[in-house]
Amino acid sequence: MPIVNRFADFHADITAWRRDIHSNPELLYDVHRTAEVVADKLRSFGVDEVTTGIGQTGVVGLIRGRRSESGKRIGLRADMDALPIVEATGKEYASKVPGKMHACGHDGHTAMLLGAARYLAETRNFDGDVVVIFQPAEEGGAGAQAMIDDGLMDKWNIDEVYGMHNAPGLPVGEFAIRPGPLMAAADRIQIEIEGHGGHAARPHKCIDPVVVGAEIVTAIQTIVGRNVDPLESAVVSITIFQAGDTDNVIPQTAKLGGTVRTLTEEVRDQVEERLHKIVESVAAMHGATAKLTYSRDYPVTRNHPDQTDFAIHVAEKVAGTGKVLADTPPVMGGEDFSFMLQNRPGAFIFCGNGDTAGLHHPEYDFNDEAIPVGCSYWVTLVETAMPA
Repeated sequence: MPIVNRFADFHADITAWRRDIHSNPELLYDVHRTAEVVADKLRSFGVDEVTTGIGQTGVVGLIRGRRSESGKRIGLRADMDALPIVEATGKEYASKVPGKMHACGHDGHTAMLLGAARYLAETRNFDGDVVVIFQPAEEGGAGAQAMIDDGLMDKWNIDEVYGMHNAPGLPVGEFAIRPGPLMAAADRIQIEIEGHGGHAARPHKCIDPVVVGAEIVTAIQTIVGRNVDPLESAVVSITIFQAGDTDNVIPQTAKLGGTVRTLTEEVRDQVEERLHKIVESVAAMHGATAKLTYSRDYPVTRNHPDQTDFAIHVAEKVAGTGKVLADTPPVMGGEDFSFMLQNRPGAFIFCGNGDTAGLHHPEYDFNDEAIPVGCSYWVTLVETAMPA
């Protein structure tokens, strides 16, 4: 596998950076320590411009190539935030912050892009500029959109933008990607049910919101099974059911919450419409009322065809023939890099993390053996897109 040789020298350093970030996880926009570490390292590498506070706590670095005749600028993005999960890896560098951990590998993403930035600032073997983007709040905070709202794409004149995420189950040294929809739109639903509470021994004098909620949960399952085209994809999961405080009282209210995942706007619209009808009609059937709040959070992560073809070419240069799955099935997880792909052409790729625990699991850990692979992808992309 033609990994860039310089990353053999960098590997120990990048691993140490990654493990330091892992030990000190921060959530959403509260990534002040991580952002400071990133900015300090970029300055120490000789990155030409380092700007902080973009999208509240994002960091942007500009690296100028040896030549600038092409006038081209490519953005490379990594995410910095962790998750509110209690770590169970038992590693010596495990989280030192109770209830927070890097369970999605953003520590690895940040470290790999730092490694690439160090190499690119040293060599500058490209004609154009590279914008390295370190983003907060990917995990539900739409940090990508916040950075865009702060002028990320326009202030830095970014022409194309690329992202990468580790993939447990995919062997280290391999990549997976596809043109078009790669990851699902991620929406949130909240259902508030109003019944009529009372004594649990006199249910006939009550309107039980627990029964109403249970029937709504069951009825919702028909949306995917009986309304959505079987050749399309959708997920509707109720993950929250809150009602009551004691065993002998039928509560007045109940609250449901969950997520909807879809790969097309048509199916997204259809699921939202059906949810409203089911929630309202089931509640009315029991004499209760129910309100659905449907929040459209992250759009579909949709890769652009030309940039995807280019990313496949770059990944094959790094990984070798047969090591890049170029038409991987879409996954129903969400990703706010989707906002960047709505603003600029680009592509998002998966990089193998090996046989590890899954993302968002308390025993997950980023695989440091993937570091040279990811770093090599970034620098090969830059040097191939903007040859000096």
